Amino acid sequence: MMKVYITRKVHFNSAHRIYNPNWTDEKNLEVFGGCSNPNWHGHNYLLEVTLCGIPNPETGYVYDLKKLKELIESLIISKVDHKNLNLEVDFMKGIIPTTENFAIQIWNQLQPHIQEAQLYSIKLYETERNFVEYKGEKL
Repeated sequence: MMKVYITRKVHFNSAHRIYNPNWTDEKNLEVFGGCSNPNWHGHNYLLEVTLCGIPNPETGYVYDLKKLKELIESLIISKVDHKNLNLEVDFMKGIIPTTENFAIQIWNQLQPHIQEAQLYSIKLYETERNFVEYKGEKL
C-alpha cells in the first residue's frame, strides 16, 4: 500500500507580543522590532494540518476530514481565534509566541488525539510570505 497525505486548512485571527520578559524594552525592540510593541499586534493566520497513512480499505479514508475539522476546531481554533496568545491561550502561557513556538504547541495539542493516522506536519502562515512548518522532529 502507498502512503497518502491529507491536509485540512483553517483560518483564524490572533494578537500577540513577541518579547522576552527577562530583557529590557530596548533589547526587545532591538531583537524583535515592532513585533515587541507593548500594545500588541495581530495576524490573520492560515493553519494547514497534514496527516499521512494508508487508506482504510473499508472507507478509503486515511482519516475522516470531518473528524479532523472538529478536532482542530475544539482543540485549537476555539482557544486561539480572536484571542491574545500571550494572555488568553492556556497552551501558550509562558512561551514566547513566535510562529515557530506556536506551531510546535499546536502540534502538541493535536498529536495525542490522532490515532488512526500519523500527524505529519503543521504549517502555520503568519503572513502570505512568512510561514513555519513543523514535523515533530528533533535535531
